[in-house]
Amino acid sequence: MPADASKPLTVTVCTGTTCSLMDGAALLDLEAQLPPSLQGRVRVRGARCLEQCHRDHASEAPFVLVEGTCMGRATIPGVIARLEALLAERE
Repeated sequence: MPADASKPLTVTVCTGTTCSLMDGAALLDLEAQLPPSLQGRVRVRGARCLEQCHRDHASEAPFVLVEGTCMGRATIPGVIARLEALLAERE
């Protein structure tokens, strides 16, 4: 098993105005909705703004960073799918 396989994956949820209005605040509840295979392996945190709307991408809100990679139009199922793919790559 690779050394980083035990390191939790980090999800940063934008809590800026546009993302919050586009239901981004619901993404902060991600940890409570993780399937058993991801529980304890993901760390969710909020960020005041991820600066994505300022790049003419406001229509793609809400935004999250999954291990530093930005996801637009983020949903809990979409983020979970990305996390599962990342964990599969690690193992």
